[in-house]
Amino acid sequence: MTATTDGSTGAAIPPRADAASDTDSTTPEAAGVPEAAERAVRRATDFLLSLQDPEGWWKGDLETNVTMDAEDLLLRQFLGIRDEATTHAAARYIRGEQRADGAWPTFYGGPGELSATIEAYVALRLAGDAPGAPHMARASAWVREHGGIASARVFTRIWLALFGWWKWEDLPELPPELIWFPTWLPLNIYDFGCWARQTIVPLTIVSAKRPVRPAPFALDELHTDPANPNPPKPFAPVASWDGAFQRLDRVVHKLRRAVPRRLRQAAIGSAARWIIERQENDGCWGGIQPPAVYSVIALHLLGYDLEHPVMRAGLESLDRFAVWREDGSRMIEACQSPVWDTCLATIALADAGLPADDPRLVKAADWMLGEEIRRPGDWSVKRPQLPPGGWAFEFHNDNYPDIDDTAEVALALRRVRHPQPARVDGAIGRAVRWNLGMQSKNGAWGAFDVDNTSPFPNRLPFCDFGEVIDPPSADVTAHVVEMLAAEGLAHDPRTRRGIDWLLAEQEADGSWFGRWGVNYVYGTGSVVPALTAAGLPASHPAIRRAVAWLERVQNDDGGWGEDLRSYKYVEEWSGRGTSTASQTAWALMALLAAGEKDSKAVERGVRWLAETQREDGSWDEPSFTGTGFPWDFSINYHLYRQVFPLTALGRYLHGDPFDKAPLATAGGRRAGSEGR
Repeated sequence: MTATTDGSTGAAIPPRADAASDTDSTTPEAAGVPEAAERAVRRATDFLLSLQDPEGWWKGDLETNVTMDAEDLLLRQFLGIRDEATTHAAARYIRGEQRADGAWPTFYGGPGELSATIEAYVALRLAGDAPGAPHMARASAWVREHGGIASARVFTRIWLALFGWWKWEDLPELPPELIWFPTWLPLNIYDFGCWARQTIVPLTIVSAKRPVRPAPFALDELHTDPANPNPPKPFAPVASWDGAFQRLDRVVHKLRRAVPRRLRQAAIGSAARWIIERQENDGCWGGIQPPAVYSVIALHLLGYDLEHPVMRAGLESLDRFAVWREDGSRMIEACQSPVWDTCLATIALADAGLPADDPRLVKAADWMLGEEIRRPGDWSVKRPQLPPGGWAFEFHNDNYPDIDDTAEVALALRRVRHPQPARVDGAIGRAVRWNLGMQSKNGAWGAFDVDNTSPFPNRLPFCDFGEVIDPPSADVTAHVVEMLAAEGLAHDPRTRRGIDWLLAEQEADGSWFGRWGVNYVYGTGSVVPALTAAGLPASHPAIRRAVAWLERVQNDDGGWGEDLRSYKYVEEWSGRGTSTASQTAWALMALLAAGEKDSKAVERGVRWLAETQREDGSWDEPSFTGTGFPWDFSINYHLYRQVFPLTALGRYLHGDPFDKAPLATAGGRRAGSEGR
């Protein structure tokens, strides 16, 4: 089969397996696959247990792209605290990520991306790299070829404006008075997803102040025409939403001078209080690096010196996002994922056969129980009467528990035989009640908020990067449905509404879109186990269509893979890409849930996992299989390559753990009583 390309980078699309090969009569038993799976499970279990922290949690590196590292250096430059050791280590990492053509990608093997390349280039200039050096000359030439700074996204130009490399008046206006918009008014801050909300509020202060620090050098080499660095852009048609919001932005620009000073200062004060109230106990904001960076800048502009407790805690929290590597380089994580990693590791180990009362599982359960969030956060703006109960993604993020983590933690806790079962039952009961209370009106679930589906935020000229709203997704909804089924609530009307939504969302080819993982393989790998857990038979037409799709997209080597380009080039890349351990595991989890254990597709997938495992029990996975924003912001969760293969192999050997114990019935009674 001849490989094709996506037309932009020359990346080969792996050939799909010949569907006829699935009729091969060789059984897994005859091929020795169960024995290979058992060996792989033993080694993977030992390796995963070796990564557990003494306190009971797991956390793998969360790798994104060099904009995190570049913006960290720019922040330190802006605050006057950049030091040579940090600069040298960051520059070493950034240089190592550059492509041969001079650009920087946003995911492994991906095409060059303009804004990432500009920010990386500026960071290396800060580190002392000369613009005439070969790697820098290649980068600046690539930037000019792709439109220069004027074509970069808004966030990049904001960073440049902080140093006078771009004009503030040529950026979209963000008035701090947004903080006062009532929740019924379009474009109030709660119309934005929590990650966008946490970023926009501090940026309204920055936009109002328009600070400029002296630039240490010029950036003429990054403009297509240095004499005219920002040529005017044409307006979209008046009758379009984009055109309307462009013109609205022009009006807001003109009103800037008309806003009474006292009113503007009051709005800035309200925004500052909002920011400070949401600082976590560890000093961060939402456990995410970008909102923390902009919050530090905003408060600094309001006169908070670097020794102020709020600022000192914020800067210390940012230091904890740094991963120092053996080669002396320094990578910045956009976020940290201990709760997510710990619940997935617990599920993997339990499904692989580790006894439910193993002390290491009990310790993990204890840690997760200690992370339960028992106070209201921003989610309560839409659900003021809903009692709290759930988990966040990070070490500290009490303002923003998320529905996905809450569902998976409940599934993990239910697998552990804890010496205090009433404590576990109470936590899961509160989680069930909270997740049910966070169901959107269409029957599905988003990640952080209820009905966060306003069409207006995405239209703002400011919002030209990533997702800024949090609509329901198939993967999150599937995890909630699976959790509710495990708690004996498969026939609850609210669960059935979620199932109906999932069935309606199935793609014509049999797959499901993956919002938080790449992509259709992740969505399908999440939904099928949920539907079968909720009682849909393997013979259901939706399940059969999903199985057929997974068999069609299996690679010739027996694994599954899907490139991030599937978010942009759906027809060419859906279910297509180099085989990876995590994506192969997702496909296997779906096929096993659909009753396909003895199929040729499962045999080949299990064999691929066994044969690609390293001697130490781990798997290699340079490809990015997670997302923050589909296509725009990609993630390589370094623990995915371990937890998901172990889960899939464990289920291949032992089946679904909830099939072997009356946990669902008992859990349903417990969850139901807690929720009333």
